[in-house]
Amino acid sequence: QVQLVESGGGLVQAGDSLRLSCAASGRTLSFYAMGWFRQAPGKEREFVATITSTGSTYYADSVKGRFTISRDNANYMMYLQMNSLKPEDTAVYYCAGSRAGSASYYQNSYAYWGQGTQVTVSS
Repeated sequence: QVQLVESGGGLVQAGDSLRLSCAASGRTLSFYAMGWFRQAPGKEREFVATITSTGSTYYADSVKGRFTISRDNANYMMYLQMNSLKPEDTAVYYCAGSRAGSASYYQNSYAYWGQGTQVTVSS
């Protein structure tokens, strides 16, 4: 059974940076795509970024150029570097693991989910 645990969330001001981490245990996910999703209050969960098993990355238009997804397969870690944060980035951020190596923007492509970490950006 795969377990994903996010960390690194917090309260920051607009323009600040945060780095989210996702630790995987129970099984290696190095052969599979992983992603970050987020859910703001009163809204549906949405795609943020994904990284394939070979390191290709894809981003939502709303975060492109500000966020960077990366992974460290040797240490079962994934990261989301978030720069130039905006109040509209406020959400619970979820780490997700796929069962396929290719990228996907769709939540139902991901079989494993973390519990989420809160990111709050004040104006």
